[in-house]
Amino acid sequence: MMRAWILPMLLVLCGSALAAGRIVSGAPGAATAIMLVFVLLAGVNSPLIFPKSIGAVEAQRRSAVDGRPVVFWRPGCQYCLRLRVRLGRRARQAHWVDIWRDPAAAAVVRAANDGNETVPTVVVAGEAHTNPDPAWVREQLGSSA
Repeated sequence: MMRAWILPMLLVLCGSALAAGRIVSGAPGAATAIMLVFVLLAGVNSPLIFPKSIGAVEAQRRSAVDGRPVVFWRPGCQYCLRLRVRLGRRARQAHWVDIWRDPAAAAVVRAANDGNETVPTVVVAGEAHTNPDPAWVREQLGSSA
């Protein structure tokens, strides 16, 4: 769990240091802007922007019942963020699994990607698709809903 928050914490820490430097030099407005940018970057790179993660076994069980895709992701991944943003509100219809929180999920992703933990990996009907087009994932959500 802590691993997922390292990048956001570093971003806030760096932003705080830069903002403190601006305050010392007499530019509180610039300090506020810098801090706002770094907090925003931390939020985007945190697990908060993604739907609640569940375990790989539970996600696969739910997917077998409802036919919805399972999305394996990790915090800080720009491709995962792209997929999440492009899916919009429909992203909550998929089953999201954070591979940094679940070793079984990381093993599923490695098995599908020749030993690499390449994300996002989307599993639909038992077939893995690495870094798929968001429009395709949206179609899969539409056919399962």
